[in-house]
Formats: sequence, structure tokens, C-alpha cells
Amino acid sequence: MGLDHSIPTLAEVDRIAALPDVVIRNLQITQCYHELAVALATRSAGANWCTFATWASKQAGQTIRQEDFARLLEKARRSASIRAPAAPEVAASAQALGSQQSLVEMQETVWDVINPLAAVARASAAVGRGNLKVFEEIGREFARFCAACLNDAAFDSEKIARFCEELHPGDPPAGQHYLRQAFTRYYQAFFESETAVRAQLMLLANIEIGFHEQTRLQPEIAEAMNAALLDHKEFRLRLIKALFPQNSGWVRLRLFLLKLFDRPRPLDAALDNLQAEARRIAHLIITEYVMTIGLPHDVILHLGQDLLAEFPPALQQITLSDLQALLAQLDPTPDSPRESGAVDWSALPDRLHYIIELFRCYHESVDLFESPFTAEQVAALKAGRLPKGRL
Repeated sequence: MGLDHSIPTLAEVDRIAALPDVVIRNLQITQCYHELAVALATRSAGANWCTFATWASKQAGQTIRQEDFARLLEKARRSASIRAPAAPEVAASAQALGSQQSLVEMQETVWDVINPLAAVARASAAVGRGNLKVFEEIGREFARFCAACLNDAAFDSEKIARFCEELHPGDPPAGQHYLRQAFTRYYQAFFESETAVRAQLMLLANIEIGFHEQTRLQPEIAEAMNAALLDHKEFRLRLIKALFPQNSGWVRLRLFLLKLFDRPRPLDAALDNLQAEARRIAHLIITEYVMTIGLPHDVILHLGQDLLAEFPPALQQITLSDLQALLAQLDPTPDSPRESGAVDWSALPDRLHYIIELFRCYHESVDLFESPFTAEQVAALKAGRLPKGRL
């Protein structure tokens, strides 16, 4: 399944979480998730939460490292959508108020003010914080679970109860009730002989951890997706200063007086149109990276599109009552992956719907247990170095 079958310890998880270099830390988090996933798979068939977390963390690494952003920004810069009709409207209105910039110069000024690279940097920082936030909580609990329960030969109700006692009661984001339930399901799956029941226990545990994780991540995900949203007043002020470097104060005063006396303000309307267009373009840039996930063998899933995979045989019919109840609560299409695409990834219900279908469709995918890195890259990571090659 993987290149390294060692089981990460609590000390190893804590060491990784404390790394100051966000890029190295993300890469080691990804590898650690893989090792935890492989360890759990020795006791329970099918994908566990760490299996999916491996590839989500690897995708997060691309955003954290801001890979290919230069190419994407240049593509957006050449796009005609930023030039018509919003930019010409601003140019005409600004020239009417005395701006000396040409249309071409104004387009460059507008691009500088929009500054998609800053939005990308904000999104990258938010993703990095989310990657760490989840790992230092859930990754740590998986390491603790492996140390405490992985090698048990028989079901020990007292041991799993003691394990769960260290998790906080209550609902997320503060409580860890769903983690308590999930690790109990994993433990039950270790000793379940019936294939369909074991698969449903695993799926239920994955969804419960996913629900906890996504609730906890809501602030960071919303921040990443909203990184393109420019403050209205700040955008106007910066653009007016750039368009009228010598007399921006006079222009702002004139716009204020026109507004005060309810006179037409063409520049105001043009600026509003331009900001809406700027937000759209910056949002598209971020969405292309935040709303995709790469799986082995160059499979790319676009999170805004419906999953095309099918449920595996063991999960086509749901008979476990707790799983039925949770799907009824979270999954608007419990018997099909249709309408699974999450158009608004910042909306928790939409995001959960996609994740639930992803867990269910790919439960039996052995490809997900492939190593996210080559043997040479793993060796470099273990030595604390940035690996060479495609990451």
C-alpha cells in the first residue's frame, strides 16, 4: 500500500505540528496521514478518514506553495473580461473628471489595485492554518488511537471507553462528541466479520469525523474562499488615488457632493461594476485551486461538479440505523451521488454533501492507499528537507 509502514507516534505528530516552515510541515502532515491510513487498513478493510485526508492535505500543499499561480494570473490578466465593459466605463468616467491616464494605463492601474496575488496569498495562508488545525487535533487522535487500540486481539469495551473519555463532550467546534462516536465505530469495525456491516461502520466513522472536521474548519474555508472579496471602501479609495494621483482628494469631495445633492455619479456606478468584475475574476482564480482535489493516477475531482463514480456493492444498501439517521440529516440525496457538486464550497451543508458522497463512492478504492510521494521524496522529508520533483 505504501512505501513506509511505520506508525506515527504522538511525539511524531506533535513534532510535525510544531514545525515553523509551513511548506515542510504540510508535506510531513500529508505523509503522516498516509502512514496512519495504512496502519488502520491492517485492521479494517476500506478507506478510513486518514486515507482521504492524505490527498486533501496534498492538494492543500499546492495552494500553500502557490503552485502555478503565476501562469493562472497571467491568463487572467490577458482575459478580455477585465477590459470590457467595466474598465472602459471607469476610464471614460475618470477622464471626464480630469484623469490624464489612457485606457491602457488605466487597465494596468486597475490590475494593480485588484492585486489577485494578494488574494492568493490570503487564501494560501488560510489553507495552511486549516491544514495545521485539523492535523494537530484529529491527526493526533488517530496516533493515540493506533497506540492504544490497533493491536487488540479482542474487543475491549473498557479500553475504548477510556480512550473516548479524553475527548471533550459536546458538539463541534468546541466539543468532540462525533470523534468519540467515530473512534468507537472504527474499533467495532476491527472485530466485525460481516463485510457490509464493517463497510457501513467505516463510512459512518468517516462521516462523523468529516462533520467534526468541516465544522471546525468553517472559518478557514470561508476565509480562503472570500480572499478575493475586496473591501468596498478600500477598493474605491485606492483606485481613486491611483487614477487621480495629484488631486484624489478633490475628486472624492466632488463625488461626495454629487451624492449629497443626489446628482448622477457615473464614476460611482463604473467603480461598482468594476469591483464586481474584479471579485469575480479573483474568485475564479482561487476557486480553481481551492475547489479541486487530486487523486492518484492524475485523477482530478472538481468539487463543484457531481461525482461520476458509483457506490461500491457493500455500501449500495444502508442498513445500519445510526448511518441511516446521519445520512437523513446531512445527505439530501442519500441513495445517489447526484447533485453532489458543491457550487459554494464555503457553505457547510453543500461541502458536507460532497464529502459524504466522496467517502461512499471511493470507500473501496485501493488507489487511495498509494504513497503520495516517491521513496526518495519520503527520505528527504524524514530528513527535514524539501524534496525534489513534483509534489
